[in-house]
Amino acid sequence: MSPLTLDVQKGKSVSTDAAATPPVAAANQSATSDLPFTDDQDFADARRGFVAALEPGVVIAETGSTVWDNDSYAFLNQPCPPTVHPSLWRQSQLCAQQGLFEVTDRIYQVRGLDLSNMTLVEGDKGVVVVDPLISAETAAAALALYREHRGDRPVTGVIYSHSHLDHFGGVKGITTVEDVETGRCVVVAPAGFVEHAIAENVYAGTAMARRAGYMYGAALPRGPQGAVGAGLGQTTSTGTPTLIPPTVSIDSTGRTETIDGIRIEFQLTPGTEAPSEMNFYFPDLRALCMAENTSHTLHNLLTLRGALVRDPHVWASYLTESINLYAERSDVLFASHHWPTWGTERLTEFLSLQRDQYAYLHDQTLRRMNQGYTGIEIAEGFELPPKIARAWHTSGYYGSVSHNVKAIYQRYMGWFDGNPARLWQHPPIESARRHVEFMGGATAVIDKARESFADADFRWVAQVLDYVLFADPDNAEARALQADTFEQLGFGAENGTWRNFYLTGAYELRHGSVGTPAVAAAADINAALTVEQIFDALALRIDGPRAWSAHLVLDWYFTDEALVHRTELRNGVLVHYDVDGDSSRADAVFHMTRPDLIAVLLEGADLGQLVSEGRMRIEGDASTLAELVGYLDSPDPDFAIVTP
Repeated sequence: MSPLTLDVQKGKSVSTDAAATPPVAAANQSATSDLPFTDDQDFADARRGFVAALEPGVVIAETGSTVWDNDSYAFLNQPCPPTVHPSLWRQSQLCAQQGLFEVTDRIYQVRGLDLSNMTLVEGDKGVVVVDPLISAETAAAALALYREHRGDRPVTGVIYSHSHLDHFGGVKGITTVEDVETGRCVVVAPAGFVEHAIAENVYAGTAMARRAGYMYGAALPRGPQGAVGAGLGQTTSTGTPTLIPPTVSIDSTGRTETIDGIRIEFQLTPGTEAPSEMNFYFPDLRALCMAENTSHTLHNLLTLRGALVRDPHVWASYLTESINLYAERSDVLFASHHWPTWGTERLTEFLSLQRDQYAYLHDQTLRRMNQGYTGIEIAEGFELPPKIARAWHTSGYYGSVSHNVKAIYQRYMGWFDGNPARLWQHPPIESARRHVEFMGGATAVIDKARESFADADFRWVAQVLDYVLFADPDNAEARALQADTFEQLGFGAENGTWRNFYLTGAYELRHGSVGTPAVAAAADINAALTVEQIFDALALRIDGPRAWSAHLVLDWYFTDEALVHRTELRNGVLVHYDVDGDSSRADAVFHMTRPDLIAVLLEGADLGQLVSEGRMRIEGDASTLAELVGYLDSPDPDFAIVTP
């Protein structure tokens, strides 16, 4: 197979001559007869209410870099090639439709300008924006497109439906801190929003962002041999993520707020698609927003980038509540991804099937688990009921039955499957060396892997070559064959994120790390950290073994919050807590503001400069801070994934 050619900066589609093997091509072809391709209702719904597209469909940052290029998916207008599963091709054609759309009277959506949708609800004086995308640049472009066709209405409100970055990151592209602080624009979010947004994007942000590069295929070339979409949307924008903390926190279901003359009834749904999430209903417009609790795909219970395992039982229960509260009162259902569903009967059935899939996954996994089956065993033979399996909107474009079943097992049972032979296995490198030696050495393994490749047993090839690569990561023959194998697995995947994982793995084996295309822990995310969260994040970076014998006590007087907080490093653990102001135990006391603490500890600001400018005052041994910082590890946004 020829290598893929990367053009990250321009994000343009790139042609290669990589081909699907006959078995993969045949399997993809057979799917066209197994699935209801004559049902084109989704295409009618995705086009309904079209007002105008952004021309060209490209968003450029002030630096000149391209942060979004929807035009690079123009190849999707062609017939599906053998290198893409036809069901995923269809989904990508739908997701790539870009522009401003009317949902119903006074409600508009901009779709196809980021992974998510931005919804705009027209009020008495301005417009309320729901979920302002990932990047300030794409959100600004979406708002400009709306204003071009609906008038220059001010943004009078922002609603964050939940705590994932693609639903708040672009907020400074549509409003300002000044407008929010003066009350010209309210910002509404579910209870716990800031806590969970910070936890996801800071605590494990580096690891998640690196894996998100695989999941969304942001660095892959666009084309039939590369990125065609991620199922939930095409990919993630790579602009500037921002955050303005909410001014209104929704803490109960049934709470009603009026924003710019728009009545909105909220339904809290914590622990569903996000730990902090809410649906909301517009009673005067008979319109229901389901956030990301329903989409035109089976969603993730555990995303491939990593997250807390979601609870499908709770998810299904909240969908039942949504049906009972709102379905009969609604004429249209829309969400933070994909296209709306119109008609009370249709949207009720849509909600019901979405609910049934999560309930069925949960209940049947537990049933088989209690019969002694492991997660991998349950996933391998799991089948959804025919009515669910035949619905396009329950297909596994983003989540999959396979990895969702394993997530449910993990939620209840953890990583250990109960077999003591798997309780204390060797770590990957040591295990790989032993496997390869037992199988007769790398040359023998590669020869046998080629035979399995010819037999289209790609899952096995990937497994055995993984041993070779972890035993000998520089083995060029194994790298090339593994890259070919990942390509075939990607070409045959209906799931967009599986395809992206396989093809990104193939690219990195051939060309090296693509790094992390998008970074979640931006300045605005850091600025929203509470004092407790700052030190929680710092504690995660302590190199425990190096700090075993250290004992440091530092007090922090925050001049902007009338707060004294103590950090104590002992036994390799950084503990922290509020104190009453008695610093007799402290090795040093630092007087400063919370933003300056963030600058020093998380953003590398010069301590001496802060002192000389009078922004920090130190009592006691100032060198203790340098000692504390010396015990910190730096996260690696480019860590290896397909090699050791």
